[in-house]
Amino acid sequence: MGAWADGGFAVASVKQPRELSVSPEDLVAIEEIKSLKARYFRLLDQKRWDEWTDVFTEDVHIDTSHGGVGEMGIVDGRDNFRAFLEPMLDGVITTHHGHMPEINITGSASAEGTWAMADHLDWGGGSTPMWGTGWYTEQYRRCDDGAWRISALTLTRNRVEVGARTFPPDTPAPDSTVPGGDAS
Repeated sequence: MGAWADGGFAVASVKQPRELSVSPEDLVAIEEIKSLKARYFRLLDQKRWDEWTDVFTEDVHIDTSHGGVGEMGIVDGRDNFRAFLEPMLDGVITTHHGHMPEINITGSASAEGTWAMADHLDWGGGSTPMWGTGWYTEQYRRCDDGAWRISALTLTRNRVEVGARTFPPDTPAPDSTVPGGDAS
């Protein structure tokens, strides 16, 4: 176990800590933005639309025109986004996950971030569920009330599966009979 004859232990050389490139205030802001995105996912899946709408600035710019199937394109304004999404997800069981955030503070009241994502939507009634993966690329603004909100959101999907159909079409769907196999 690395013990020396005198009962001591060998210790690997210790490097001096490097200087932080972000301030403690920036680290707090990053954690607040992570919490904001967690609320986005949770409130969306719980269909708590009034609270969910508050994660966005009033003038949010939404772009989901990058990949996938049945995307809505571009929507400006949080009320317009809610008006579009709420009826689309009525009765749908959704699960949204965001992973591995890369958040950069760009100013005293601005930040940007990228999140890996996965979602699963089940319409029930025997319909085929949808599963997708991709990235959220976002901009954040600290508003007058001190809260961070999403001011721009771009969803880029790299894969969507609906039953045996996979989008983009040239992406092979996994073969469920062979662990790690694919349908190609």
